[in-house]
Amino acid sequence: MTAPLVGPDFGSYAADEVGWLLKDLSHVALEADVAERERRIQAGDAHYAETLPIEYQPDVEYRELFEKVLQDSSIRLARAVGSVTELVLAERGQDITLVSLARAGTPIGVLMRRWAREVRGLTLPHYAVSIVRDRGIDSVALDYLSRHHDPKKVVFVDGWTGKGAIARELSQALIAHRDAGGAEFDDDLAVLADPGHCVRTFGTRDDFLIASACLNSTVSGLVSRTVLNDALIGPGEYHGAKFYAHLSNEDVSNHLLDSVSSAFSDVREHVPGDVEELLRADRTPTWEGWKSVEAIREQYGISSVNFVKPGVGETTRVLLRRVPWRVLVRDLDAPEHAHIRLLAAARSVPVEEVPSLAYSCMGLIKDLA
Repeated sequence: MTAPLVGPDFGSYAADEVGWLLKDLSHVALEADVAERERRIQAGDAHYAETLPIEYQPDVEYRELFEKVLQDSSIRLARAVGSVTELVLAERGQDITLVSLARAGTPIGVLMRRWAREVRGLTLPHYAVSIVRDRGIDSVALDYLSRHHDPKKVVFVDGWTGKGAIARELSQALIAHRDAGGAEFDDDLAVLADPGHCVRTFGTRDDFLIASACLNSTVSGLVSRTVLNDALIGPGEYHGAKFYAHLSNEDVSNHLLDSVSSAFSDVREHVPGDVEELLRADRTPTWEGWKSVEAIREQYGISSVNFVKPGVGETTRVLLRRVPWRVLVRDLDAPEHAHIRLLAAARSVPVEEVPSLAYSCMGLIKDLA
């Protein structure tokens, strides 16, 4: 089977920090105008994973804000990384294999691997694989993992939950893979933040800004979103992605990792208590987030829950790579929304205060159909 792609030939992460189980499509022109791409997706003429959006590159003011966000939140991020890593080690054992969902999960997977190494002296394998809404997880990548590692010891990792669509997609896809004769994997998804109450393994359930949500490829190893296009991906091939080497001067991927991991020493004494509390708590998913999304969809007359993106991370992504209609915030002046207000102003998107919002904010996608 095809060996994982590694940096510096693919991506800007060090080769030992992650192996990408992807097909390199860097030479293929896949980017489309955001509005035209959105129209085709909403009309049912294309799936979002068949092409890539032209990545928005923010201005100097926004990049300066990212730096401030990173510095202000690095200790909070480090504590959540420590908590979710120790929780996984306590419940799944110390001989696990981390498999992050590309690409939002990958920086978190790298940070969890660093925590395990620096705090526990463990060297954990770490891969990144593609999962696509409505299409499932890359079964070829799963076959690779089951040949090289114990499937029962694979821990899937993502950055955060919104309404929980990917958590559901993962569960369904792993069942389908098993039923088709593939290996059986555990669908317990580990995330840094679970504001939607959709998973049982998390570092926090606070809806706070994870700095890796603020940018696109330049904070994710210079790797694009994953691509599943039958014209490019043949039988027995991994899902694809592009390496945006031309953006190397803008890359802050390793800067983010170093900023957070340098704060590990500041939080080590607090993490054991956090984990004890998590181990005692009832962490059963309630799917509260999905219920609140349905309520907003009905209130605003939105045709599909896919047009409602809850949480700070998802709202940021709507503004960075979709066609936004409006942004809802619980508190108009909340400091964690500063970057969202900047992006919304740059794209002339109205920001509306909704004090009863279940999440700190939500991004609503414009219906172009």
